[in-house]
Amino acid sequence: MNQKLIRTIVLTFPVLLFYSCGKKTEETKPIRKDVTETVFASGILEADNTYDLTAQADGYLSQVNFEEGDVVAPGNVLAIVNNREAAFNEQSATDLYKIAHRNTQNNAPALQQAQNTININKQKMELDLTNLQRYQKLWENNSIAKIDLDNAKIQYESSKSNYENALENYKQSQQQANQQAISTQATKNIYELITGKNKISAVVAGKILKKYKQPGDYVKRGESIALIGNIHDIYSKVNVDEGNIGKIKVGQIAYIQLNINKEKIYKGTVKEIYPSFDESTQSFICKLAFTDSLDFTIVNTQLQSNIIVTTTKNALLIPRKYLDFGGYVQVKGQKEKVKVVTKFVSNEWVQVLSGIDENTVLVTENLAANKTNTSEAGAQLN
Repeated sequence: MNQKLIRTIVLTFPVLLFYSCGKKTEETKPIRKDVTETVFASGILEADNTYDLTAQADGYLSQVNFEEGDVVAPGNVLAIVNNREAAFNEQSATDLYKIAHRNTQNNAPALQQAQNTININKQKMELDLTNLQRYQKLWENNSIAKIDLDNAKIQYESSKSNYENALENYKQSQQQANQQAISTQATKNIYELITGKNKISAVVAGKILKKYKQPGDYVKRGESIALIGNIHDIYSKVNVDEGNIGKIKVGQIAYIQLNINKEKIYKGTVKEIYPSFDESTQSFICKLAFTDSLDFTIVNTQLQSNIIVTTTKNALLIPRKYLDFGGYVQVKGQKEKVKVVTKFVSNEWVQVLSGIDENTVLVTENLAANKTNTSEAGAQLN
């Protein structure tokens, strides 16, 4: 494999020069050669599982516990945001929950008062029941009037109703206390979660690739403070234009050249084609995995690549200058130009699918010697 990233097809064409009406012409015949078509794509080195470590709350960074190059594990607290408001809210919610929780205990003042009411009404009901039973015996012995028995019954029914109401009141007070405890506990948990966001922790294991913030910096929610990635899995992230993305397939071979060392070529393969168009770069994104050992692993290093999309055996080729912009060629001995069907057109070569064959003699005046620059044209007009 030639160690130049942008490879050209080195072909030898039989060429004859002629002069016609003061202009040079050139003749050649097409030839057949094996041709490899590639798609050029530039990009950068990127680490797998790369992500931005972001702040989840507004405030000043009181601690930044990392440096570039540090290896971190999931859950490691890497920075702390000094957010006093969240801390005050958490403490207030915690205190309110403690009070609400104590109010659910049997010795809570409200429940004790409700229990005392039950005891009093129970004693009154039992006393009125005893009195009613006594009045019933007296009535059976014709010792009291009927109205006295009726009054005893009314008194007992009233005491019984007050006792049942006291029981229901205790249940309601207990239910309200439990509801208040649940509500305050939820509020406490929410504020604990908010306060926990003051601690910025690593999500996935990796290496600190870039440090964006220092202690004392003010950060907003969602603002990045570091870039973290897995340096043990470095790949090429490249941009492919709309005209070529349809040619790219997973598994195709690619040759990659880092801009820091243009003398070295790395072999790789297309590992992934991102499913959406990238608006920021106006291109499609592809991931190229290295199959050669990579000896330079600094992320965001710029690179360029050629992805092999097709290899054509025994392709019919002509020099680019023999094809005009309308897709026609001039055949020797014919007055009218011939339309040809092409597969690819590069700066130097054209692959022809039909219209001519290897025995066709082509003629062109598209030569540098026939081109007149501006100063020469002005001189001829004088």
